[in-house]
Amino acid sequence: MSILIQFILRLSFGMAAAMTVVPPRDVTSGYYRNNLYVLLGLNSLAALVLGTGADSAHSPWPAIGAAVLSYIGAVAWLYERPRLGIAILGCLAIVDLAAACLVSQAPDIGPLTPVFAWLDPATSGLLLGTTMAAMLLGHWYLNAPGMPLEPLLRLIVLLAIATLLRALVCGAGLGLEIGNGGLPEMTNLLFLALRWVGGLAGTALLALMAWQTMKIPNTQSATGILYVAVITTFLGELASGLLSAQAGYPL
Repeated sequence: MSILIQFILRLSFGMAAAMTVVPPRDVTSGYYRNNLYVLLGLNSLAALVLGTGADSAHSPWPAIGAAVLSYIGAVAWLYERPRLGIAILGCLAIVDLAAACLVSQAPDIGPLTPVFAWLDPATSGLLLGTTMAAMLLGHWYLNAPGMPLEPLLRLIVLLAIATLLRALVCGAGLGLEIGNGGLPEMTNLLFLALRWVGGLAGTALLALMAWQTMKIPNTQSATGILYVAVITTFLGELASGLLSAQAGYPL
């Protein structure tokens, strides 16, 4: 259950953080408002799971606070208050990242544990959320086809950066785990292959394909590619969560 809660909180953090770099002057307010409704649902689910005793070791209040911020942010965008809306998105990202770090249960295995305890949810959430935010923005061009292409291009670049950062963190964790004699089982190797080939290498390739498609330009085709990227990142990060829970390092 902890892996599910972490996944939800990381996704919420990443989406909120990614939306803060989307310029409101180029994107209609409905994009932010609708996505904040999605974040409201995600954080409400996390709060519900934490509050019902399914994970009694952690408090539901950070998730409840994030849900409240999501609602307030949606209202701000409803009344066309972009500065307030961006500020609330930033606060929401901080609260969700803090909640994800608190829920993280990496064992204390050395001096680098506090560093990984922060880098793991931060890089994972940024990868998950940026991919989702980019896909939803590409879909939003169907509602507002006159929007400039620069916001979607910006998120695709951010997706590539997030993939690189995630690969660096998980590569360091993998090196430490192998150095400690871990990952001997074939099952772990299969999950590791899914995690790296699909979740990281595949996502990097899809980001490049989306970037090249935007040069045509064709937002619908780029959005379809980003749909696939959402699937690869979801599978990759879920596999990473299962592996990391056993290893103690982000893999």
